[in-house]
Amino acid sequence: MGKIGDSGLTFSAVLLAGGESRRMGRDKARLVFRDEPLWRRQIRVLRDLRLEKVFVSARTESFWWPDDTELLLDEPPSRGPLSGLKKAIEQMGTSHLLVLAVDMPFVTREQLHHLCSLATQGCGVVPMIGARAEPLGAVYPKESALDFAAALASSDFSLQALVRKLEAVGQVRMVHVLPQDEHLYRSLNSPSELDA
Repeated sequence: MGKIGDSGLTFSAVLLAGGESRRMGRDKARLVFRDEPLWRRQIRVLRDLRLEKVFVSARTESFWWPDDTELLLDEPPSRGPLSGLKKAIEQMGTSHLLVLAVDMPFVTREQLHHLCSLATQGCGVVPMIGARAEPLGAVYPKESALDFAAALASSDFSLQALVRKLEAVGQVRMVHVLPQDEHLYRSLNSPSELDA
């Protein structure tokens, strides 16, 4: 349980569901996508991976998260995904953390399993689409906890900058996503995108 393949690495996951959803205008976690709320769909995908623990990261409490997940509330002032990632990495108790944003419903169990299978001891995996990293559908090692804490204590909360720093010290490896798989990392940010 919590292992992917024969790597000996262990994995927890965090579902990031704390966004303000300004463009969507409502809580993305509760949006219905293909007859299922986004949160339920994403939790199901994570459960299918048989990870050691699944966290839900949010700004405030809500009624929807399942009993078999652990809720992590952002410490105020929230700095978006960075706040949730820092807390999850500090509390996970495994060698790696798989991160999934609630508004990325096209990511498959197979794709997440593939990302985890590319992780190595002390090194995670961040997908690249063109020249841009996708830090909210990625894998981070426990060794990156200090870097997440330092980023949160700084004035730069950019995950793009942080993953480049992690790459420079060998704590993540950037992996280019095949063109036919780029759609898997698409996020839903507005009502028109949800309708489409």
